[in-house]
Amino acid sequence: MNKHIFFLLTGIIFFTGSCTMAPKYIKPDTPVPAQWPAGTTHNKNKSDTTAPAVAELKWEIFFTDQKLQKIIKSALNNNLDLRLAALNVERMRALYGIKRAEILPVVNATGSGSKQRVPASLSTTGESMTEEQYGVNLGTAAWEIDFFGRIRSLKKQALEEYLATDEARRSAQITIISEIARVYLTLAADLENLQLARSTLESQQATYDLIQKHYKVGIATELDLRRAQIPVESARGSAANFTQLAAQDKNALNLLAGFSVSENLLPTDLSNINPLKNISSGLSSKVLLNRPDIMTAEHRLKGAYAFIGAARAAFFPSISLTTSIGTASNELSGLFDSGSGIWNFAPKITLPIFDARTWAAFRVSKANQKIALTTYEKAVQSAFREVADALAVQSTINQQVSAQQSLVNAVKETYRLSNKRYIKGIDSYLGVLDAQRSLFAAEQGLITLRLAKLANQVRLYAVLGGGTA
Repeated sequence: MNKHIFFLLTGIIFFTGSCTMAPKYIKPDTPVPAQWPAGTTHNKNKSDTTAPAVAELKWEIFFTDQKLQKIIKSALNNNLDLRLAALNVERMRALYGIKRAEILPVVNATGSGSKQRVPASLSTTGESMTEEQYGVNLGTAAWEIDFFGRIRSLKKQALEEYLATDEARRSAQITIISEIARVYLTLAADLENLQLARSTLESQQATYDLIQKHYKVGIATELDLRRAQIPVESARGSAANFTQLAAQDKNALNLLAGFSVSENLLPTDLSNINPLKNISSGLSSKVLLNRPDIMTAEHRLKGAYAFIGAARAAFFPSISLTTSIGTASNELSGLFDSGSGIWNFAPKITLPIFDARTWAAFRVSKANQKIALTTYEKAVQSAFREVADALAVQSTINQQVSAQQSLVNAVKETYRLSNKRYIKGIDSYLGVLDAQRSLFAAEQGLITLRLAKLANQVRLYAVLGGGTA
C-alpha cells in the first residue's frame, strides 16, 4: 500500500504540473509609431550609421573619461538606492521560492507518545488499567492538489513580480549612472563658469583700477568710473554664485557615489573631459522594448494575466489530501516490530456553492489586468517621447554650439575694438561696458550649450536603455 500511495502522489504532481486557467498572454501592440519622428533622427550622418546600438555598448565604453569611470564603478558598489533595489530583488526571489514550493506537499515526520490511567468504570475489562500508545508517522496534512492551476497561477504571478523587480533594479542602475554623469558634467561646467567669472573679474578689476587712476588726474569722468565698477561687481557676484553651485554639485556627486569623491577624481572644466562614445538609436522604435522600465511593466502585465487564472480557479472545487504512513505500538520497544505498520489516506473535496467574494476577486483580477496594460502602454509612450526629445536636441545641438562659438568670436572682437576706441578717446566707456556684458553672457551661453550637448548624449544613452551591460 505504501508504494501505491507514493505512485499516486507522484502522478498527481506530474498531472498538475502544467494545468492553469490563466488566459494566454499576447504581447500588446506598441502604441507608438514604428519609426522615430521626422526631423529627429540623426542616422543620415555617416558617423552615426556605423555607431553601435545601445544594447551592444557597455557603460565603461560609452563613458570614456577615466575619472568618471572610477566614480561610477565605486557608486555601483556604494550607492544606497542601488543597494535597496538589490535587496528588493533578493526579497522577491525568496517570495517566489515560497510560492513555487506551495505546489509540493509538506512532508513532516512526527513522533508521539501517550500514557493514561483508565478507571474501572470506564475500562472495557471492568478493572482500572494504564494505557500506553506510541507512534512514528511520516506524511502530509491538507495538501491542496492543484488540479485547476490556482497555485500554479499564483506561482507564475510571483515569478513575474520577481522579474519585474529585477528589471526595476536595472532601471535604478541606469538612473544612477546617468545622474552621476550629469552631475559630473554640471560640476565641470560650473567650474569652467567659475574660471570665466574669476578671469573676467581680474580683467575688469584691472580696467577699473586704470580708470580710477585716470579719474584722479582728471582724464576720466566719474560716470566712466561708475560704469567700470558695474562689471567688476557683476563678475564678483558671478564668481560667488558659481562657487556655491560647484560646492552643491560636489555634495550631490558624493551622495550619488555613496562616498566622498576625492579631489583628484573631480573635473576641472568641460574641455578636459574625454568625449562620449557615439551611439545609434536605430531606425525602429522597437528598441524601446528592451528598456528595463518597459520590461518591468510587461512582467507585471504577465503577472496580472496569471492572477486572472488564480481567480478563475477559485470557482472550481478545491481538492486536498491528508496522508501518512508509520508505525504504532502500545510499547515503546515494539514500535518497529512486524505488524505494527499503520497508514492513513484521507482525500477531501470542497465545492464552492455561493461566495460573493469569489466574484469580486475575479472582477478585481480583470481590472488589475486592464490597469497593467494601460501602465505598459503609458510606459512605452513616455519612453518614445523621451527618446524623440533627445534625438531632436541631438539633431540641432551641434549647429547651436557652432553658432554660439561664432557669436563669442564676434562679440570678443567687438569688445576689443570698443576698448581700443575708448582708450583713444573716440567713444565713451558705455560701448565698452555693453560689449563686455555681451561677451560674458555669450561665453556663459557657450559653456551652457556644450554642457547641454554632453548631457543630451548621456540622456539619449539612458533613455534607449543603456547603462547596465
